[in-house]
Parts: sequence; C-alpha cells; structure tokens
Amino acid sequence: MPTSNPEQRKAKPAIVEVFMSFLKLGLTAFGGPAMVAYVKALAVNRKQWLDEETFGHGIALCQTIPGAIAVNVASYAGYRVRGFGGMLAAFAGFTLPAFLLMLVLSVIYVNTRSLPIMNSLFKGLEVIVVGIVAHATATFGKRTLRSGRDVILALAGSGLLALKLNPFLAIVATACAGIMLFRSSGAQTVRPLQRSDAAKRDALALFSLFALCLLALWIVERKLFDLALVMAKIELFAFGGGYTALTLMFHEIIEVRQWLDHQTLIDGIALGQITPGPILITAAFIGYMVGGFAGALVGTLAIFMPGLVLIVIVLPIFDRLRTNPVFISALRGIVSCFVGLLLFVTIKFAFAVHWDWRYLFLLAASMGALFAQVDILYVVLGGAAVSLLVR
Repeated sequence: MPTSNPEQRKAKPAIVEVFMSFLKLGLTAFGGPAMVAYVKALAVNRKQWLDEETFGHGIALCQTIPGAIAVNVASYAGYRVRGFGGMLAAFAGFTLPAFLLMLVLSVIYVNTRSLPIMNSLFKGLEVIVVGIVAHATATFGKRTLRSGRDVILALAGSGLLALKLNPFLAIVATACAGIMLFRSSGAQTVRPLQRSDAAKRDALALFSLFALCLLALWIVERKLFDLALVMAKIELFAFGGGYTALTLMFHEIIEVRQWLDHQTLIDGIALGQITPGPILITAAFIGYMVGGFAGALVGTLAIFMPGLVLIVIVLPIFDRLRTNPVFISALRGIVSCFVGLLLFVTIKFAFAVHWDWRYLFLLAASMGALFAQVDILYVVLGGAAVSLLVR
C-alpha cells in the first residue's frame, strides 16, 4: 500500500506493537470523540507512524462515514500503518478495555439491580443519562444546524418519530429533502487522498469475514444472528457519531423487539459512560442482556465492524465522495434529522424518570457541569455518589 514519504522513512511497526499501543490508549479512552486527539498524539507525534496530512484525511473520512468517530479513527490509523492486519490490531486494542469492563459491569448489574441500594443508584444515573443526552442534543444541534432549513429538518425528524414512523425511513426521507434543499451549497475543493491498490481486496476480505460470521450465527443461534443484524444496521445509519445511534437503539431494542425496557436501556447507557471508549459500547450491555457473554461479544463486534468495512471501501474514492454536491447535501439533511431524533429520545428518556425536586436538581447540576466541559466520567461518578447519599 503506497504511503507518504514520512511513513516510508520510518520502519513499519509490528502488528503486536500496534495492538499494544492502542490497548494502552484504550485503557484511558474516556471522552468519546475527544479521544481523536489522543490517537493523533500516539500515531503522529509519539510513534510518527503517520504524518499530519494523512491523519487529517482520516479524521475527515471518519466524520463522513457513520459510527463511533474515535474507534474509526483508531482503526484508520492502524490500516494506514499496517494494512488489514494493522486495522484489526488497532481496533481490538482500542476497544478491548471498554468491552471487558462493560462485560463485568453487565454481570454485576444483572446480579445486583434488585437490591435497594442499586435501585437508588440507577434511579440517579437515569437522571444523569437524560442530562447527557440533552447536552449531546444541544451541542450536536449547535454544531450542525446552520440555517432555518436545518432547523426545519430537525423538527421534521422529531415529528416523524412522534408519528411513529420508522426512524430509518425518517433518515432516508431527510436525506432526500437535504438533496433538494441544500444542493446549491456546492462543494469544497480538496486534495485527493492517496490511492490504495489493496483497498478493494481488503474491503472484500473484511466484508467476507463479517458475512461468514453472520452466516455462522444464522446456522448456530438465530437470536444472535438477529442481534448482529440489528447492531450492524444501527451502525450503518449512525451518522454524526455514537450518540446518534441512541435513537436507533431505542427503536430497535425497545419498540420493535422488546428485548429491554426503557429503564434497563438507560441503565446500560449509564454504565457505558463509566467505561473507556465510545457510547456504542452499550451494545455489549444489550448483547449480554439478550444472549449472555456470546451476545455481548456479538453485539460489540457487529456494531463496530461496518465502520471498518466502510473505511477501506470509501478510502480510495473519498476525495470524489466528499466533493460531490449530492452526497454533501444528503449528509447535511441526515445530520440535521439526527438532532431532531436525539431531541425525541431525550424527551422519551425524561418521561421514564419519576421526577422530584432532588432529581431536578441533579439534572440541572449534571447539565451545568457538562456545559462547563467537566469530563463526562466525573459527571457520572459524581451523580452516582449523590444518588447514594440522598436515597
């Protein structure tokens, strides 16, 4: 695979080194998309595996495709450094700590959630989750709603969900609306990404591996196959980062399949906030509740694997894709819609909470801390402590 001159001058690391480097990073990967800066510090500054331009292309790519941005950027860095094997090593190292901790927390949750003290703890954490999702809605909306047309599409997204339209159809509808509303916006001129002769082969290999795993699940355990399919579908539509997947999880896991109830999903989201890694690690919790350890593993792999496939598929054509007016307009419509979908989920989660003055105070304090840019881990841990003290 062709590389830039800085990469050619520096020897490529072993696959084991890529894995261990991202494993160490994954142990402290709190902060979601903010972890992109730490991936850059590792791959560009300390290890000098990539140059600034190549890494910058990766950020642009991962902001365009659906999925968890931090995980996709880590996987992209591994791919540019050591190809297919490097991508899998970086992905595994970066996500393994979050997966293992989420698995442990899921086991503890199942065995202790009926205890009064745990009941009080999770009631408080449910309030914190409402604050986290409300904060995500506000910040995502501030970043993406740039005109009255964007606001209209956001409100349309909320309205369509209120009318019980399938959110996947709402996303497609707003993508089409975006093409009509924003087509005249034009496109930026960018320097093309480097081509990779191996990209098609790697994409086929990764897609084939995922398809074979799905086939095996279909033969061995149909419920795990359904879980994998649901998680992959959620990932493929989750443009704008992991929080946008919450709406799709809510629809698929609660409303369509009734695998979990509202409060259990909110509890899983809360647990995901005290693990390193992206909010999509909630898939491990959902998987465990559905199918035990095998379900946790299947749910985690299924929700992240489509992002890896898209990286190697889109990489060779990304310069054309991100300057295509139709694609840019459709993507703008989609991300506007997701603001509305997040607003809808915030309201639904809020209705699941039994409010009193203590919880209203906890909500206000948590949102104030988040807007003050306090690390989300400290917000969750502080909220947990308060929940135990005031029960």
